[in-house]
Amino acid sequence: MPGLPRRLAAEAIGTALLVAAIVGSAIMAQGLTDDRALALLCNALATGAALMVLITIFAPISGAHFNPAVTLVLLLQRQMRPRDAALYLPAQILGGIAGTLLAHAMFAQPLLEASAQIRTGSAQWLAEAVATCGLVTIIIAAPRREPSNLAALVGLYIAAAYWFTASTSFANPAVTIARSFTQSMAGIRWLDTGPFILAQLVGAALALGLGRWLFGSGRS
Repeated sequence: MPGLPRRLAAEAIGTALLVAAIVGSAIMAQGLTDDRALALLCNALATGAALMVLITIFAPISGAHFNPAVTLVLLLQRQMRPRDAALYLPAQILGGIAGTLLAHAMFAQPLLEASAQIRTGSAQWLAEAVATCGLVTIIIAAPRREPSNLAALVGLYIAAAYWFTASTSFANPAVTIARSFTQSMAGIRWLDTGPFILAQLVGAALALGLGRWLFGSGRS
């Protein structure tokens, strides 16, 4: 297993590139079309494709969590040391914010903006719980059954969840925080991040229980 500094770097860089793909494709789509459905499709495809590539490249180094909810579930499954998990979380959060900065810099926009995109209400919170529960369930189950297809399964699921969830499937506390710093269509108002993150953690906890019941207690 690579040393902890390399794993933390992989988590930070991977999360940064994921957020850069999310925010950058949102900015690009908004600049090319006024069709909201087409813009969302572009955003979803770019995010899903980026996830597939990033998981494939970084999984051998850090496990390619890129997501505090995933890290916490693996900690509860005793597949991570508490110290390592405690360091993964800030690496993911800071990496995500760096990804927003990078996307803005590439499109010559202000580096940090306070998002005004309102995302609130019980339907959106339920959507985040469902999106995260599905994501974490895949991450628990796939390595035991389809380990070579994990990257594709996660990327395809997130791309699909953009469309079948009311929240467009953030499913990631680090990404949620990072997206609060962009005025693009990918943004979320800072006031709305707390309930989103809580819903994501609830969804992850449900996936942990479901995964233990359906698939066993750990990944092989």
